[in-house]
Formats: sequence, C-alpha cells, structure tokens
Amino acid sequence: MPLREKWLAIQCSIMNTPSNRRTSVAEHSLCLIVILISAFSARLQAQTSGEIGAPTPFSESSASLRGQSAGESSPDSSVSHQNGSGQNDPNGSSSNWQDDWVHAWLRNVDEARASQPHFVSPIVTTHVMLVQQFRYDMSWQQDPTGGTVTSNYGASRGLEIIPTTRLEVGLFPPSYIVHQSNTPDGFGDFSWQVKFRAFSATEHKGDYFVGFFLGGSFPTGTPPNGLGHATLSPTFAAAKGLGPWDIQSTIGATLPTSGTNLLGRMIVFNTAVDYRIKGKIWPMLEQNSTFWSGGTLDGKKQVFLTPGLVLGSFQLAERLHFLVGGGVQIAVTQFHQDNHRWILSVRFPF
Repeated sequence: MPLREKWLAIQCSIMNTPSNRRTSVAEHSLCLIVILISAFSARLQAQTSGEIGAPTPFSESSASLRGQSAGESSPDSSVSHQNGSGQNDPNGSSSNWQDDWVHAWLRNVDEARASQPHFVSPIVTTHVMLVQQFRYDMSWQQDPTGGTVTSNYGASRGLEIIPTTRLEVGLFPPSYIVHQSNTPDGFGDFSWQVKFRAFSATEHKGDYFVGFFLGGSFPTGTPPNGLGHATLSPTFAAAKGLGPWDIQSTIGATLPTSGTNLLGRMIVFNTAVDYRIKGKIWPMLEQNSTFWSGGTLDGKKQVFLTPGLVLGSFQLAERLHFLVGGGVQIAVTQFHQDNHRWILSVRFPF
C-alpha cells in the first residue's frame, strides 16, 4: 500500500478509537471518500507511467484557452495524447495501449471536454456542461421561522462519469440528514441524472452549450428525509460565455410517478452567473426558483438568491484535481420552506 494511503488508513482507524466514537457521519464519509480518490489516482498514475514521452491529457498547457488551470473546467490534449511515443513500438505495445479500455475512456473524456466551453460548476444550479468528477456537498439550513437547523451530508451529489463524448451519467447516493428537532435523522433518496450534449462550441468559436438532461430519484429514504415516491426530472439546459462572464441556466420539472395529489408537480428554474479571475477564483450569483402545481403546495412559489465563491482547480495528481466552493441561499419570497442554507462543496475532477 502506498505511503499516502497507509497514512489515511491510520487516520481513519484513529477516528474509530473509543475516545472518538462520537465522530459524526460526515467525518467518516469524508475520510472514506479521500481514501477512494487517492487509490483511484494512484491506479491511473500506475497505468500511465509506462507512456514515456507521451504528453499528459490534462497538462497545464492544454488549459490555455481561457487561462484557467486544469481540472473541472479544462480543455484537453486528446489529439496529442493519441500520438504518444508508443505508436511506433515494434513489439506491438502501441496496439495494447490503444486497446486499453481505461485510456480509451479517458480519451473520450478529453474529447468531450474539448468540445464545450469550460465553465466552473455553480453551487446549487446543475452544472450545464458535461463533467467527470466526484462531488461531495454539505449544507446547514434553518427552518422558515429561523429556529432549528437541519444538516444535510451529501446533498444529493456524488459520482459523475463521461462514458461517451456526448453523454454524462451521474449517480448520487442518499444523503444523510440530521435534525435538531424531534424529527428522526436518516438517509434521503437515491438519485441519478443523464446529460446529453446537443450543441456546443468552445471559446473563440461561439462559447455556448445546449443540452437535454433526464434525472430521477428512487424512494430509498423515509419521509420527511425522503419523498416516499419515485420521481422523474426532465431538464433543458443552456450556457453562454461573454468574455470573463459565464451564464448557465436550467429549466425543468420534478414529476412524481405516484403520490402526485400529495407532492404535486414542481417547475424548477435556476440561473447562475459567474466571473473568472485568474482562472482560479470564481465569484458567482445564482437565482433558484421553484413553482408548485397541484398537491398540498399548489400555487406556491419560492425564490432564493445564492451568492457564492468557487476556488480552483488545484492539481493533486496527473489527472486528479481539487476545487472547493461555498455559498448561502437566501429566501426572497414570503413563502419559503427553509432559509439561510449554508453550502460547502468539494469537487475532485479527474
């Protein structure tokens, strides 16, 4: 086991000693996530270590389109990567390398990133671009009266993978919800999302993205931590870059497959505007709106403004990068189910 992974394992074992039995679920989750990401990074580095002379697919020079560093918002160097030094190997190692499914997959990822703008992911709004990363969010929100606080560890974020140049698949494990009231703590619903890139153009060639997303959830959690019913969420997404400014917008619906008379149907409209500073500092402002039709909240609407900031990306390994962001959702309508929701977001693009 590499030294870094041994150290992380020791840290997690320390957290499980009797003196630390009260460690929160969030700390255990974060520890496990860091170990898994470190192991995955080491595996990728080991598989690519034999490609002497081949440029790295996530080199800093490949990120020069908009001046940002490599990572979540970087173009690729997939063309040069395919022309690595192994292609003239008389022993046929080039053929083995070309047939390696990991490298074929990563070339698809690089090609997808090179075919779209390179905007950073907002705090609340679904990232309009195709992105490959592991994301872990946490939030703390007040009830409408400003009293008790509810903590959400996971916040319906998780693993996002680019299997082809036009698709992204997201799998989001149930978040763990902790209440300060008499409401029992527990896990929420498992959710998923598939993104399709219909049209896009990189910087200096239009700087836009248009796509169609389909998501949903399974009722793995018990109400109120889960909805108690499965849902489907079709979404239309678009984005446009204007110099250092980026605008990302989504409009979609949450449609229960059952229990509509209780849950109703929701129309969700989000828009995020961010400004790029030195390619690593991204101040942003989001508008998050929900409108209900049918159900117990028929005719209600709530609107939030969410100022936020994202920093990164910062390189951790050959392909693995790190970003961190945060923001607060502030209700601006009289009706709102919660208020002053503080959000912390960590992302590991690879």
